[in-house]
Amino acid sequence: MKRFLLAPVLLLALQSCAQQSNYNLLIGTYTNGGKSEGIYVYTFNTQTGDAQAKSIAKGMENPSYLTVSDNNRFVYSVNESGEKSAVSAFSFDGVNGVLKFLNTQPTQGADPCYIIADEKHVISANYSGGSASVFGIQKDGSLGALKQLVQHSGKSVNTSRQNAPHVHMAAFSPDRKYALLNDLGTDKVYIYKYNAGLSRDVLVPNDSVAITPGAGPRHITFSKDGKYAYLLHEMDGGVTAFSYGGGRLKIIQETKITEDGFTGENGAADIHLSPDGKFLYASNRGSENKITIFAVEKGGILNKTGQVSTLGKGPRNFVIDPSGKFLLVANQGSDAVVVFERDLVSGALKDTGKRINVGAPVCLVFAPVK
Repeated sequence: MKRFLLAPVLLLALQSCAQQSNYNLLIGTYTNGGKSEGIYVYTFNTQTGDAQAKSIAKGMENPSYLTVSDNNRFVYSVNESGEKSAVSAFSFDGVNGVLKFLNTQPTQGADPCYIIADEKHVISANYSGGSASVFGIQKDGSLGALKQLVQHSGKSVNTSRQNAPHVHMAAFSPDRKYALLNDLGTDKVYIYKYNAGLSRDVLVPNDSVAITPGAGPRHITFSKDGKYAYLLHEMDGGVTAFSYGGGRLKIIQETKITEDGFTGENGAADIHLSPDGKFLYASNRGSENKITIFAVEKGGILNKTGQVSTLGKGPRNFVIDPSGKFLLVANQGSDAVVVFERDLVSGALKDTGKRINVGAPVCLVFAPVK
């Protein structure tokens, strides 16, 4: 009798294990080149590195960057389309991987290139507009009308690329008391007090930190304990390490993702820490098309340990799977996501030979299957 009782228990345990190994992988793309149809959803297995197509959300223009709500029920995307740019909301069935369009709202700032959300607000970073748009979230997950437009002003030393503000990323601080806006055009990171419960003045200026003139701040990532932050510069291939606390950033190190003597073209794009916080990775487009690997040492200091080709062109974005075993690179220029296996001890990357063929992939986001 006991033998028959154990069988269902064992089956449930095996099913639970399989479920935990499978995640939804959402891929944002550019549709204006005719190679992509919208937002793609795949199942990704964190034990094997295999991906299987689940669905495509069609009918929208350039849903390049995405974010998934904390409760996994909604997805928000930018629609990067010049002065007609917008953000869109979708309900999300995590089990079947299906997105259902809810609504869209104009950003009133051109070319949004990043988007974040919590349970109260959606915030887009508008590159050409030099601004950030703040939207409230309705009970059904749809977007309310624009609550606040945070407009930057100023310029920096590169007259061809920094003659106006260009907000390239919005990020919450680890405690979500602040929101950071990285401005490539003014060479500054602006830190705003985040008033989640207010109907107006959601973002209020708190502080700013100036970066090396001509560097071009792009993406930032925080350590899990919230004590350190790492900022990637698009234009000079630099990384600034900060200590962080109470809405303030303090520079502790300046380094580069390029090798000594590099004279090629920079196009630094994305930066992420491994789940265990031991390694930092950063991508470079331009003439490099490489991922640089840093070991994170005592006091948050970075030590460069190696580089690897992304095996494609234009590594706009990359992501490390929840298990930390795989690193996936969205090579926008070669229409493929390349799957690397991570050495958990050394941080090194090895090509698995596995590819996800998608037109103009820009953004990769993992979400639970539930």
